[in-house]
Amino acid sequence: MIELKKFEDGLKTFILWSLFSAYKEILICVAIAIRSILESKKDSSHIIFQQFNTLNLGGSTTAGEHCHWEEEEMPIRRKRSSPTFDEARSKKVKVSSSWTRRSGDDSDGETFSSKRCIAWFHEYTGPDEDTLGPDGMEKFCEDTGVEPENVVMLALAWKLEAKTMGFFTLAEWLKGMTELQCDCTSKLQAKLDYLRSLLDDPIYFKNIYRYAFDFARGKDQRSMEIDIAKAMLTIVLGRHWSLFGAFHQFLDQSKYKVINKDQWCNILEFSRTIYPDLSNYDEDGAWPVLLDEFVEWLKEQRTMSS
Repeated sequence: MIELKKFEDGLKTFILWSLFSAYKEILICVAIAIRSILESKKDSSHIIFQQFNTLNLGGSTTAGEHCHWEEEEMPIRRKRSSPTFDEARSKKVKVSSSWTRRSGDDSDGETFSSKRCIAWFHEYTGPDEDTLGPDGMEKFCEDTGVEPENVVMLALAWKLEAKTMGFFTLAEWLKGMTELQCDCTSKLQAKLDYLRSLLDDPIYFKNIYRYAFDFARGKDQRSMEIDIAKAMLTIVLGRHWSLFGAFHQFLDQSKYKVINKDQWCNILEFSRTIYPDLSNYDEDGAWPVLLDEFVEWLKEQRTMSS
């Protein structure tokens, strides 16, 4: 019994020693593997796999023999370099240009250029002049394909906020054309339909009509000369007011030499509200005397013709 107990004790001691030796070797190899990873920056899973494959848990070989592995060079991953400022800017410009071409914001495929707009202005002036005058205006209208007396030219002048009829300053040109995004003749031609559409809108037309008075009268004058008024009324109302022909004849034979702003504004209101047969005209209304006299004259003309 004593010998059997000694045998069991010895067997236990042997097993414990074997397990201790095995765990010790494992810890040694893992420590070596971790140190190698930190030093060489190699793939950790590759090294540890080789370490455990070479372990002999049941033998008594040395740790150096158990932890042998082949040195194998792993491919070095190169870090992608950040793009330079010029490269990034170039890429951004390409993307922006591509989007501009797709969006079709302007007729010539180019964005608005103030420099090109100024150069366009100087095609109708001298190189150092900052005012486009009558001679240049005639050539400008010819290039654009619009007659000077066309009402769309008045709408353009309104957009440019031009102060004097027959003249555009460089500042007016640049401000208005920038708003329209026009820096060449072809772009302005593409905007003509838009300018005409403003004239079809009652509110815009009223603003353009009132602007025409200040645009056409002399700088130092409070009223508009009758000949200029008749010419301007022909432009703005000639095609839209059925009584315009009769009103023009009335002005020709009248004593009036000028038209003031109140009269000018009321002529538009009269053309919009009074029927051609004058049936809704109120003699006691607040119309200017000019229009009262026109109604009286027209009734006489109709009586005489009947």
